[in-house]
Amino acid sequence: MKIYKVLLFFLILLYSKELISQTDSIEVYLIDAYCTREMPYKFKLSFYTSEVCKSKVILEDKYEFIVSNDFVDMHKAEININDISFDDQIVNFVIVTEKETGEIYKSEKSDFDLPFEPQIKSGSDLFTLCLFGSVIFLLPYPSYAFDSNESYFSLTKEIPFISFRSRSLNYPSGYLSIEYSYIFNMDNPSYLRLGYKKIFDVAQIEYLSPGISLYTDFNINQGVSPELSAGLFTIEDTFTFYVRYRYNFTLHTNGTNFQEINIGLYSGFFSLYLD
Repeated sequence: MKIYKVLLFFLILLYSKELISQTDSIEVYLIDAYCTREMPYKFKLSFYTSEVCKSKVILEDKYEFIVSNDFVDMHKAEININDISFDDQIVNFVIVTEKETGEIYKSEKSDFDLPFEPQIKSGSDLFTLCLFGSVIFLLPYPSYAFDSNESYFSLTKEIPFISFRSRSLNYPSGYLSIEYSYIFNMDNPSYLRLGYKKIFDVAQIEYLSPGISLYTDFNINQGVSPELSAGLFTIEDTFTFYVRYRYNFTLHTNGTNFQEINIGLYSGFFSLYLD
C-alpha cells in the first residue's frame, strides 16, 4: 500500500509541475489586427494578455514597434506604416511580451493584409530593380521547337498581364499572359498566343505551372497548346528561372502539330493583380 501512495505522490507532483510550466508563458488573445483602408495607412492592433506585461510587435521579422511600455493586460497601438517597404500584400507579425520578472515570450505568427500593392521604396535599389526589370521585361528567351520532320530555333517573349491573388507570399494563384514567338526557318515564323497558367507551390523547387493557350501564325496554323512549366530558382527575389514543355495541336486541316521546350524568367512585377 505504501508503494501505491508513493507512486500517487509522484504522479501528483509531476502533474503539478506540468500545470506550473503551462502557466509560465503569457497567452496573447488578439482582438483587432488590421490596416486602415484609406491614407494615412495605419496598422491597428489590440490584444489581451493572460498576465500584466510589457509588449511590442515585430512586422515581417524586421520592423519593431512598442505597443505597451507599462505592465498591463490590455494592449493597443496604432502604427503608421506609410513609409515601410513590404514584400507582399499579406504582412506577418509576432507579438513579444515581457513579464515583470524579465522573461520574454513570443506569440505565434499572425498576419493582416494591406489595402494596396506594396512598393519597394529604397531609391538606389528601386532604380536598379526597375532597370533590371525593364531589361528582363523586353528580353526574349530562347526556345527549341520541333515537329516530326525538322527542328527550329526560336525566340519567345511572354508577358503576364493579369494575375490572380493567392495566400502564397511568393506567387499568384494563376495569371493570363500574351506571348509572341518567332520560329526561325519556318514558312510562317510569327506566332501569337493568349493563355492561362495555374501556379502550385512545390517543395524543393519554386513551383509547377500547368497551362493552356490558343495560338495563331496569322495564316493556316491555329490551335491549342497544353503546357507544363517548372520554376527552378529565383534571381534577385523578383524573377524565377523556369523551363517549359509545350505541345501545339493544330485545329486547321493544313496546319502542323509541333512541340517546344522553353527557358525563361517569370515575374509578376508588371502584372495587374485581381482578387
